[in-house]
Amino acid sequence: MRYYLLLLFTFFSCLVSAQQTDVVDFKRAEATLYVDLSKFEIRGTIVYTFDILKDTKYVSIDSKNLTIDYLKINEIENLINLPNMKKFDGQILGNFKISKDNKLTLNYHVKPQKALYFTEKENSYQVWTQGQGKYTSNWLPSIDDMNDKIEFDLSIIADEDYYVISNGKLLNIEENNGFKTWHYDMQQPMSSYLVALAIGKYDKKEITSKSGIPIQLYYYPEDSAKVKPTYRYTKQMFDFLEEEIGVPYPWQNYKQVPIKDFLYSGMENTSCTIFSDDFMIDEVGFVDKNYVNVNAHELAHQWFGDLVTETSGTHHWLQEGFATYYALLAERDIFGDDYYYWQLYQYLKELEAQEQAGQSTALLDPKSSSTTFYKKGAWVLHILREKVGDKAFKTAVKRYLNKHAYGNVETNDFIIEVEKASKMDLSNFVQVWLKNKALPINEMKTALQSNETSEFLLTIEEHPYLTYRTDDDDNYIPSSLVMQLPEGFYPIQVAVLKEALSKPEYPTYNDLLKEAFASKNLHLRQTLALNMSEIPEDFQQDYETLLKDQSYVTNEAALYNLWANFPRKRNEYLEQTQSVFGFNDYNVRTLWLTLALATPEFQTEKKQDFFEELVSYTNPKHPFSLRQNAFGYLSSIGMFNEEALKNLVEATKHHNWRFKNFAKTTLENLSEDDRYRSIISNLQEEN
Repeated sequence: MRYYLLLLFTFFSCLVSAQQTDVVDFKRAEATLYVDLSKFEIRGTIVYTFDILKDTKYVSIDSKNLTIDYLKINEIENLINLPNMKKFDGQILGNFKISKDNKLTLNYHVKPQKALYFTEKENSYQVWTQGQGKYTSNWLPSIDDMNDKIEFDLSIIADEDYYVISNGKLLNIEENNGFKTWHYDMQQPMSSYLVALAIGKYDKKEITSKSGIPIQLYYYPEDSAKVKPTYRYTKQMFDFLEEEIGVPYPWQNYKQVPIKDFLYSGMENTSCTIFSDDFMIDEVGFVDKNYVNVNAHELAHQWFGDLVTETSGTHHWLQEGFATYYALLAERDIFGDDYYYWQLYQYLKELEAQEQAGQSTALLDPKSSSTTFYKKGAWVLHILREKVGDKAFKTAVKRYLNKHAYGNVETNDFIIEVEKASKMDLSNFVQVWLKNKALPINEMKTALQSNETSEFLLTIEEHPYLTYRTDDDDNYIPSSLVMQLPEGFYPIQVAVLKEALSKPEYPTYNDLLKEAFASKNLHLRQTLALNMSEIPEDFQQDYETLLKDQSYVTNEAALYNLWANFPRKRNEYLEQTQSVFGFNDYNVRTLWLTLALATPEFQTEKKQDFFEELVSYTNPKHPFSLRQNAFGYLSSIGMFNEEALKNLVEATKHHNWRFKNFAKTTLENLSEDDRYRSIISNLQEEN
């Protein structure tokens, strides 16, 4: 007992590093958590099993802003003597000898301010997590160091009306006095930032991969019609990635859960991807904003990021570059080579723009941008595969994953396997592509020339007037022929059409527009909607047909442009589109309400109803994307009332930093208006 004489607590706001993984090995965590929806609180008990690998004077655990109610190591109880010890964030000092299967038990409670969020949705709540590297210890005492991999088994107690989803396999559900306890089991270790929890009103559809892995697709009960378009190609991508990577999916099952007001597009928690419910879309929405790429990206992370995890930010591309590349391969399997090379071309343009802005960094710079980690990382793998060949590349990836499974990796771990498989010296490749910040643009453009679509895009880029010549010179392609290319070549057609719309003085301008309007290609017609803000009367009737296209982006742009260009027909355009809502952010409906309010003669008896509906969309029960649209349009027409201002003040405290910043900026601008200044001041004092 004398080994545990002293417990040292530190209260620094900065992180206290967990113990070195070569001294103390945390192997398993068994947690039981009660989620109190009424108090936005977590009460929990967690028991860690750990080995002491070398004699040490301390053992550390990360727990930020938690109140520790009870702590013991092995049989030594009540090491905390102070009641309500907050912000436990330190080291347990003692004389720890080499030993196995020690037990650390913590009882705690917390109202998390980060990493676990309670959100309102209609007449219910959602609870969800986002660990993002090192933040899980804000709601679960854990090891923030991603190099310490632990098997996490969670049991979660929640109101019986809610569905609970976590990592691993659901073993059973116990019912007791209006509550349910959901027992989840993991069989393999993972980094703590990948621990996930999602609670809400859900239904699910289950499918099975070719290899027999259960794939659970969650959705809100009211969104049953969106399941098919949202999760389209999921099984095909899962089966493709297993075969392409050459290593079986490494977990017991795979779950995907939509979340309101999520911080990002998606997060690859081990066996349990959480994603923004903005991607829950209907058949029309699929054309413009679908989940396919995010779906493939987060699935690829189950190998690259979850099975093998970076040792530090220096090697972040091993997660994001690989996930971006393999997602693109999965999309190539669905949409074809032209799509694949079109995306590589787009990545090149983003990277070029970054370099021209003087913001390029090396891929191994831990401070690099997402564009570098994701897009340049994907390009590195594309070029490397071409350099060493398919067989060597796939062999290297397979060996790399198997050798370091459930462990941590550095870039050299991958390069070593590629050199072995290919029998090549890659030191120059590493220097040029990984260590230099300069972009190998010429080599990238040469690689794009292997595909007809991307090669033509590069040609247009170098000779922007190529398609506008009307002579028969073999070096020029008449624009009429470009418009008649097969549908798979739409990136070329869109590029040509955009160029033409910016230069209406060219002789082929009218012919191009007529052929584009006559086309059934939604991408071409959308290009007209988005890039033709001034509509010639000769094309008015053609442009009006865009209101009927099966594309919410096209509908939104066409409605506004027609309303702006032809005032005499505003009532007709509004009547034609009054039942269209659009994406989850109601992009068409919020615009429609604004235009209806700004059209004096349109349904005058319903003006108040239109205004109240627009204001209602600012309420916190709605997604922040819808709220932002509503706030933006109310600001544009200067029609805030006290309810909308109250909701705007509330929005300045939102957990999504982009939306929060938008709300703060909007509020600052409104505070300069005499109509709103005193109301805003009073509301801020109340909050």
